[in-house]
Amino acid sequence: MVLVYVLTKAKVQVVKLLKLYILTEFRPRPPIFHLPDFTDFRTFLNIPKSNFRIPHSKKSEIEIPQSAIKIYLCAIMSKSTDELFKNVISHAKEYGFVFQSSEIYDGLSAVYDYGQFGSELKNNIKTYWWKSMVQLHENIVGIDSAIFMHPTIWKASGHVDGFSDPMIDNKDSKKRYRADQLLEDKIERYTKDGKTDKAELLQEELDEALKKEDLTRLKELIVDHEIADPISGTRNWTDVRQFNLMFSTQMGAVADDTDVVYLRPETAQGIFVNYLNVQKSGRMKIPFGIAQIGKAFRNEVIARQFIIRMREFEQMEMQYFVRPGTQKDWFDKWKKTRLQWHLALGTSPDKYRYHEHTKLAHYADAAYDIEFDFPFGFKEVEGIHSRTDFDLSQHQKFSGKKMQYFDPEIDPATDKPYGNYIPYVIETSIGLDRMFLLTMINAYEEEDLSTEEKQDSRTVLRLHPCLAPVKAAIFPLIKKDGLPEKAREIMDRLKIDFNLQYEEKDAIGKRYRRQDAIGTPFCITVDHQTLEDNTVTIRHRDTMQQERVNADDLEKIIGDRVSWKNLL
Repeated sequence: MVLVYVLTKAKVQVVKLLKLYILTEFRPRPPIFHLPDFTDFRTFLNIPKSNFRIPHSKKSEIEIPQSAIKIYLCAIMSKSTDELFKNVISHAKEYGFVFQSSEIYDGLSAVYDYGQFGSELKNNIKTYWWKSMVQLHENIVGIDSAIFMHPTIWKASGHVDGFSDPMIDNKDSKKRYRADQLLEDKIERYTKDGKTDKAELLQEELDEALKKEDLTRLKELIVDHEIADPISGTRNWTDVRQFNLMFSTQMGAVADDTDVVYLRPETAQGIFVNYLNVQKSGRMKIPFGIAQIGKAFRNEVIARQFIIRMREFEQMEMQYFVRPGTQKDWFDKWKKTRLQWHLALGTSPDKYRYHEHTKLAHYADAAYDIEFDFPFGFKEVEGIHSRTDFDLSQHQKFSGKKMQYFDPEIDPATDKPYGNYIPYVIETSIGLDRMFLLTMINAYEEEDLSTEEKQDSRTVLRLHPCLAPVKAAIFPLIKKDGLPEKAREIMDRLKIDFNLQYEEKDAIGKRYRRQDAIGTPFCITVDHQTLEDNTVTIRHRDTMQQERVNADDLEKIIGDRVSWKNLL
């Protein structure tokens, strides 16, 4: 039981209690918290009136079950995190980060375009990954393989026969859903309602059914937990069946079955089929890695949550080829290394967690996901998989070409060279679009700047300076007296090294706010004093502090803050 004090004006005074409870029981802490009205609070918790004692003193005591407080907090937190997600989506469109594809034709489901600032941010994330994975590792190289590949590749990899999701249809609405996602949504609702025991039990049953690929059991769980179609509201479901996710098309002048090709559902196979080309041409020695950034395509039936699940998406993958028997050590190393890459951006460790796969893919002997705590719950951002020698062995079998590597190193156990073997593979695979979204969510803040004299606020993206789409904005204070010319002179000198933006419209305060909203770390103002002593005012995004510096020092000031050395 917990003790709550109530003011006689019927307002709940639970600030200290709720703050303490949130800090100890919940992650993340909601950005906005509204105290409920006393009557609504009592009604929501369904506490009988007889439980309340309201004397004429300033305070009265109410005993409220802790579970009831938890339910109420979950409801409030769910609302606030939903608002955060909606605000980020709205902000992304308003300021040129992400647009719905084909919007003037009412859009194309689960396909998005990146705008002028979104493409810059996306490219900066790519650069961060490429530098950390390729540039800083002498034994890792990068390639760019084709989207179209020989169709037998997908037969060898198992995608033609086994790349599918469990689907279920509602007979009344005619809508199709992923059975596992319906159950995952039910688990989330149980959790938000404080029914943690039910949530944990259903999660265990779901994991077991997926591991056994028991489609009948998935249907039973949907029926047992009374999951209704969100459109029709009925529980009139078909049986669960598998649905292949690959897009197919035809190549050549005549369309027949022999000309069927696929849009790649992953970039990894392009690395595997080029493994020997890279190894021989680059004289690579085990262990070595091959990295790639590229588009992949999956015919997601249920595409939702903005750019979390799309039909056209981008992956950043690295396949690390190791000696058989050493894969566990390398797996542990890369699992740790990849999490540190995420944390280097300044994200709280509480926002990340490892998730071990209960149902391993057909090619893996170990698999972990790095999950991020999005406003709608923990979701996978990156996967680390021990793929054994499955892929290379399959391609050797289906192509008839040897995929072996000759290892001249001496085996201490036999005092002879390790000789010929098919390497094992450790994979790190990160979804670029999901990384983009979590970067936006982490950076987004609605900051209250109100004082006793006036109300004020700003929306700011606190992006790491290395990732910011625009590194600095150049402002002439006014559009005359030679200030625009001086501002252009400074910009022309700096734009070779930095992505800059020039702006002279509106008051200086409005210009600051626009740059805050796109995450620009520095705003540089040219005024009349600049013409006299060559000094400018530089304003810092995060602190909003301003300082006077020599214009000749700007290259070093900006360069020091946006240097990749700060991350790598």
